[in-house]
Amino acid sequence: MSSLADAIVQSDLDIAPLLLPAQVLRNDAQAIKAAHELAQVARLHAAKRDRQRKLPWSEIEQFTRSGLGSIAIPREYGGPQVSFVTVAEVFAIISAADPALGQIPQNQFGILNLVLGSATEAQKKQLFKSVLDGWRIGNAGPERGTKNTLELKARITADGDGFVLNGQKFYSTGALFAHWVAVKALNDDGKQVLAFVRRGTPGLRIVDDWSGFGQRTTASGTILLNNVRVDADLVVDNWKINDKPNLQGAVSQLIQAAIDAGIARGAIDDAIEFVKTRARPWIDAKVERASDDLYVIADIGKLKIELHAAEALLRKAGQVLDQVNAAPVTAESAARASIAVAEAKVLTTEISLLASEKLFELAGSRATLAEFNLDRHWRNARVHTLHDPVRWKYYAVGTYHLNGTLPARHSWI
Repeated sequence: MSSLADAIVQSDLDIAPLLLPAQVLRNDAQAIKAAHELAQVARLHAAKRDRQRKLPWSEIEQFTRSGLGSIAIPREYGGPQVSFVTVAEVFAIISAADPALGQIPQNQFGILNLVLGSATEAQKKQLFKSVLDGWRIGNAGPERGTKNTLELKARITADGDGFVLNGQKFYSTGALFAHWVAVKALNDDGKQVLAFVRRGTPGLRIVDDWSGFGQRTTASGTILLNNVRVDADLVVDNWKINDKPNLQGAVSQLIQAAIDAGIARGAIDDAIEFVKTRARPWIDAKVERASDDLYVIADIGKLKIELHAAEALLRKAGQVLDQVNAAPVTAESAARASIAVAEAKVLTTEISLLASEKLFELAGSRATLAEFNLDRHWRNARVHTLHDPVRWKYYAVGTYHLNGTLPARHSWI
């Protein structure tokens, strides 16, 4: 039996997502409080889950029950519509405890923003209400074996009063935990649509075959679609979002940057704790404790400064998104938002990688022992920051300021 087939068999044994009542958070302060409460729980066994590739089912259920999954839903649809500054901070708080737990609902927020920008009024009401009621949305967009991340092979074809989906997806973060699986496919006219498939629909197979060395418990694996029927009213013409300037890319990237900032926070916190409680001072430092080593102190200071700089740009990016979103979005204002987020993404990428690697230099050889599993910080940082190349962020920022070139309109800028 092939490894994929083995994974398919195993996936049939996975826990089905529960559908439990979710509270509705009413303001930013409640969202931040709920994020801290979840982080406190998630942090306890994050290293063990990573080591054993144990999926965070109870933690993601707490995420949903607490109301965090619906904090971005507009007030007119019953949601709290917290600020983008708060959305970013929520993801950073959770990701500092367990970045896999932060990544699992990441796509739900991007998809909800797609719905807001391209769905019909009836679709918005149905999908937003379902999330308020505790439904989760998983991602089935990216594919392997295509020319680039925008190319799709999956197809959706008209069939009676509905549609049929066929194709194969990968990097399907959140799908295994989801009640809705949001599938990107090309319709009969060659246009991209977003089909919402209910979990358990015949022909839909969700495979936990993610083998990445980082973000191990995101279940970002394969989805198989074999003549999957979809109701016509659950197919969103998301191609329409490109007809006008929008914040889709900036919103998606803001959350990506927040996860990386969280990884950096977690790595620095663990470095400080290890240096204070377990590390030995270097002999030439002539001090009693590693935490009194002048060079170690200086390096911790440098890491904290660079983290605070990244967090400051992340907050600024959220503020720009809030400002732009408060008025009709223009090409210029959308570009300003994307550039602000790109600047933050550069620094969060760099500090997450630096902090997770510097941890070992400061903490010493003992920190590399498997019992501590501190290498998960670097593995998570390295894998998550590969979503889109930071070198293109530098280019986008540079050509925007130098030549006035507006960034491309897609989810990666």
